[in-house]
Amino acid sequence: MNVLEIENLTVTFDTADGPFKAVDGVNFKVDQNDILAIVGESGSGKSVSMLAVMGLLPKTATITADKMTFEGKDIQNLSERERRELIGKDISMIFQEPIASLNPCFTVGFQIDEMLKAHTNLSGRERQARSVELFELVGIPDPAKKLKSYPHQLSGGQCQRVMIAMAISCSPKLLIADEPTTALDVTIQKQILDLLLDIQRQNNMALIMITHDMGVVAETAQRVVVQYKGRQMEEAGVLELFENPQNPYTKALLSALPERADGDRLPTVSDFADTFEQEGASS
Repeated sequence: MNVLEIENLTVTFDTADGPFKAVDGVNFKVDQNDILAIVGESGSGKSVSMLAVMGLLPKTATITADKMTFEGKDIQNLSERERRELIGKDISMIFQEPIASLNPCFTVGFQIDEMLKAHTNLSGRERQARSVELFELVGIPDPAKKLKSYPHQLSGGQCQRVMIAMAISCSPKLLIADEPTTALDVTIQKQILDLLLDIQRQNNMALIMITHDMGVVAETAQRVVVQYKGRQMEEAGVLELFENPQNPYTKALLSALPERADGDRLPTVSDFADTFEQEGASS
């Protein structure tokens, strides 16, 4: 059984200038132990697609799909109570910009405790022990002391580890990581990616990586979905995508990689825009 299955997902926002379609016909499946990367430039609808799954889009958004199921259960028509029980426990998400995602008014320990309180029956002492265990798991030194820290007292890499600890606190079956290495230096990026993959293997989770970094895709993913302007352009295995991309937009993305540069100037996606705009999205 698929952990997550989406068919023809569409997200439209009401704006002062009329309806704006941010996601237009996205389809994919994720099984247990799968690592799926969703790639594309900024504004391609990557995050919006996953926020639609999480039920975290504003009321101005209209979400439709022919199918949107989690472990065979339709998640489009869940009650608010059912969604609260599912999101954060079985489906969890690491958001972009950890400093902005963490509440600056509360310690990181308090914020993890709130997650555990909402989704488990652990006592206060057990939640404290679990929080320390999670911090140890994600590699935060002196975990008992760090639980008492406020987000601004931690480095960017430590805040990202806190977000990961919160996301995996209830052992989710599906983890969505939205640009998990943004604004981190190269060394910390590698550590965070290795940590995510270790956790994914240990917990047999399905993992969805949202990124625009094709290097991250090459290192982590098994399959790749490519999006452009809200549309799904291509889906393929990671080796197949790099060796034999079918869609002009995918070819444009790959040709812009520094190692594939031909001459002094790197091509940009706009250099190929006419081609893939004319050919449109693949099925």
